Amino acid sequence: MVTLAVDQARDEAARFVARMDADGWTEADESELQAWLAEDPLRQGLLLQVQAQWLALTPEVEAPAVPVEEEEPAPSGWGRRGVLAGLAASAALAFVGLRWSQSPAAYTTKLGEIRRLPLPDGSVMTMNSGSELTVSMATKLREVQLAQGEAWFEVAKDAQRPFVVAAGNVRVRAVGTAFSVRRRETGVEILVTEGIVETWADGDQSLRMKLEAGDRAMLSAHAVIDYETGISSSVDRALAWRGGMIDLNGRTLYDAADEFNRYNQRQIIIADPRVAREEFDGLFRVNDPEGFAEAVKASLGVSLDTSNPNLIRIE
Repeated sequence: MVTLAVDQARDEAARFVARMDADGWTEADESELQAWLAEDPLRQGLLLQVQAQWLALTPEVEAPAVPVEEEEPAPSGWGRRGVLAGLAASAALAFVGLRWSQSPAAYTTKLGEIRRLPLPDGSVMTMNSGSELTVSMATKLREVQLAQGEAWFEVAKDAQRPFVVAAGNVRVRAVGTAFSVRRRETGVEILVTEGIVETWADGDQSLRMKLEAGDRAMLSAHAVIDYETGISSSVDRALAWRGGMIDLNGRTLYDAADEFNRYNQRQIIIADPRVAREEFDGLFRVNDPEGFAEAVKASLGVSLDTSNPNLIRIE
């Protein structure tokens, strides 16, 4: 699962930082660290986050200046004053450059792929399967253009630079909160898990509304299609995909099949409209349409046709 992988990488980063703080950091340790960083480009940012947290716990340590002309490998026996301060100094320069960069960065996820990505401003976004978006970090505005799919955002607070997600004509604005935005055929769905967001349709101020944690809204360019408030448990179930799961709680089989089809090459078809209207409960892995189909068969007594490797037909 994505969450477990991120937690494991964070634990590994913490172990490296702890070793840096101890006496006896060697060139072999540095080589091991660089090899670990090279395996995944996202690990550099994760390491910097852990280092910043580590240094924040001990403000009494004064970091020495790092001469910019020195590029030779540091000697053994570094410790926090040399390694952490040096990395923090170089990281600060890199971070400032990224933080105020106005060059948009594009991100995509393939079918079945779920990605959790840190952003230069300290925010974190988690992209669902088959999504495409562009992130722009400017001096007065942080903006995400969601071209397709869905993403959940944990927004770092910055009152001077609002965080805005644009999906077609629909806009969602937050300063420090957590919410998801999904582009559907009928409109844009917004789910709020923390704090408050403001949403509206570009060019139509009559659609402006505020959503709080536990709220859900569906907007189009010209109307509020649906709105629900105080449904925190439903919001959490709808966002189970962040952990690689699909949580069905009274969803129709038609909706359930549509959800599984978002993640898998092997598509589910429900041939009988009466069966498609049946409601179903259960928690399933996003990559297990076969398990879902077998559960439907056992529960409702329907028949399955699995002869086509790319198709599961529920009849």
